[in-house]
Order: sequence, then C-alpha cells, then structure tokens
Amino acid sequence: MKFTAIATTLLVGSASAFVANKSTSAVSSTALNANIAVFGASGLTAQECIYQALKDGDTVVGLTRNPANVLVPKGSGGSDADKPLIDDNLTVIGGDVTNAADVAKVFENDIDGVIVALGGKTSDVGDTMLTDGTNNIISAMKSKGIKRMAVVTSIGAGDSKDQAPFAFKILMMTVMKKIFNDKNNQEKAVEESGLEYCIVRPGGLTVDKPTGVINVIDGEAGSIPRADVAQFCLEAVKDAEFPYIGKAPCISSVGGTSWVKDRSAAARGQA
Repeated sequence: MKFTAIATTLLVGSASAFVANKSTSAVSSTALNANIAVFGASGLTAQECIYQALKDGDTVVGLTRNPANVLVPKGSGGSDADKPLIDDNLTVIGGDVTNAADVAKVFENDIDGVIVALGGKTSDVGDTMLTDGTNNIISAMKSKGIKRMAVVTSIGAGDSKDQAPFAFKILMMTVMKKIFNDKNNQEKAVEESGLEYCIVRPGGLTVDKPTGVINVIDGEAGSIPRADVAQFCLEAVKDAEFPYIGKAPCISSVGGTSWVKDRSAAARGQA
C-alpha cells in the first residue's frame, strides 16, 4: 500500500429484481477493472469497499484522516480481519475531506468512479463535514469530467424518514438531529450535482459476512452487513446498466426485492 502524506486540517413494496451485470464495456469511463476513489477510507463500510474492489482487480485511491486505521474488514476479511490493508493497487492519502486541496490530491490519480462513505460523530468532525466534504468531491469530479458516484447515507435520510424503525426515528429527532441535518444537506448536494449518482441508504449496519443478497425496501428497513452495502456501491459505480442511478434506494437484508450479484464467468466477460 502506498501512503501519501498531506497536511491534515486535522420491501415491502414493489421493485423489480435484477441481476448485476459486470460487462467489459465502459461505464461512464468506468471499465471492468476500474480505478475507484473511496472517501472515508478508514470507516467500516469504506474498508469493505476497498477490500472487495481490490479482490475484483480494481485500483483504489482512498482518503482518510487516519491512514493507519485502514484495515482488512471483519465481514469479508476472514482470518485476516483487522490486519493492515496492504496492496500494490491501493494508495491511501492522509487528508481531510473538508479541505479541497486534500480532495484534489485524490484526483491527481486516474479515477473512473467515486464512493463516498464518510462518517464520524459531529462532536469530532463538525456539524457540516458530510455536506462540505461531498461538495468538495463533487467539484473535483466535475473538474476532471468524472461522472459516476455512490454516496452512502442512512435509512431515515431525505424522504426515507418513514422507513426508519420507530426507535431510530426518536434518535433522529434527538441525539442524532445534527448528523441527520448534515446527511439531508449532503443528499441534496448530490441530487443537484448533475452527476450520475446513487445515494445508498442502508438499514441497520452490521459487520457480518456478506450474504450476496441485497433487498431494495419500500417499507421499514431491517439490518444489512456492511459487506453487502459495499457490493451495492461497487456495482453502482461500475455497472453501465445499474438501475438505481439518479435514485436513493433503501437497502437491507430483510424484506423487499432481492438484488443478487451474478458471479458467473459470462457476467465477467470470460465466456
């Protein structure tokens, strides 16, 4: 793994099932073996995105305030979980997503698609980190002509408030009020970006092993492994026919219409 040091400022309803198709055709400049940027690289969901992308043969550039915390994920990593995530195709940049200069450093590399998986307590990262950081990413993408992005937010964000379980709604209105205000503004920035986006709203996140099945939910969401969320995000930035571009699906492992990844040789252009 290459480290670049930067001064840090610091279903219940109806939905059509589909099979992900990993074709060899370009996807908004994103090919089968893609160059993917992951923001929030030391987060648990981002670690899954990085790990799975590398296993798929992709090249990854990650940005995080804490490069030493980029580890093999618990869900997909098996016996290697929690070891440092090191790969010749991985570059981790130490930086702050709210610093436009740090974000620009990521795009000095060839990038085809972008995954935004930012997180942290507002007491640690500020009340507007998600929105400010995402705006920096959007600006940098536009300057480089990069179109495809997946942005992980949460069930309950935007117009999905009624899909959150009752107990979670209470948290959203009280102790999590600031973070959800930031998430809502983040989603608005993405929706108004003019980019080929998918806003990913997972239910309750776990570090379980990947199931390979993701359910797109219209009603109240359940839980979902971070590994499955990562799979969904990677398909969103790599699949030309991904059906949720320009949308904000809520996903979980409970209920809804199954989304199953096609792992066959034919789907990988090998037959």
